[in-house]
Amino acid sequence: MLETIKNITAFQGLFYILSVSSLFGAIGTVMSKNAMYSVLYLILTFFSLSGLYLLLNAQFLAVVNIIVYAGAIMVLFLFVLMFMNLKKESTEFNNNKTMVAAGLSAGLLGFILISSLKKVQVAAPNYREIDPKTGLIETLGQVLYTDYILPFELISVLFLIALAGAVLLGKREKGENNF
Repeated sequence: MLETIKNITAFQGLFYILSVSSLFGAIGTVMSKNAMYSVLYLILTFFSLSGLYLLLNAQFLAVVNIIVYAGAIMVLFLFVLMFMNLKKESTEFNNNKTMVAAGLSAGLLGFILISSLKKVQVAAPNYREIDPKTGLIETLGQVLYTDYILPFELISVLFLIALAGAVLLGKREKGENNF
């Protein structure tokens, strides 16, 4: 056991640390009684997943995950939670029947996962065939602006229409129909 720990590379150590922190954050999100702590655990999970994306050489996905999910979505969740005024905690899930059902469900899911993964054979990857530019933004941009230029432009027109519709709805609510 000690020899195995000594032979772990820095890359593997970082992977294990990020994996454990992401699992800890996910379990904390679900198990936390306080909604604010739950959101903070979810932010920890998003940052850990972004670190795992970086280990997979997907820098663009890691940055987008931090900006969109850990930034914008979590700020929205915190904003909603502040306005909900959650002072009274629910005791609906604190009875023994719920705990027994949750334990049985988790045990059954674990049994199914172990049984299904028992016969899986993991093939060793051939690192010489992997392109080192796979997850880079430059590669994504080249593919996006050559092979997928039409869908990209159509989505930008769709966003422009949605923005114009939001402005139009905002002006109608104020009573300004000056078009």
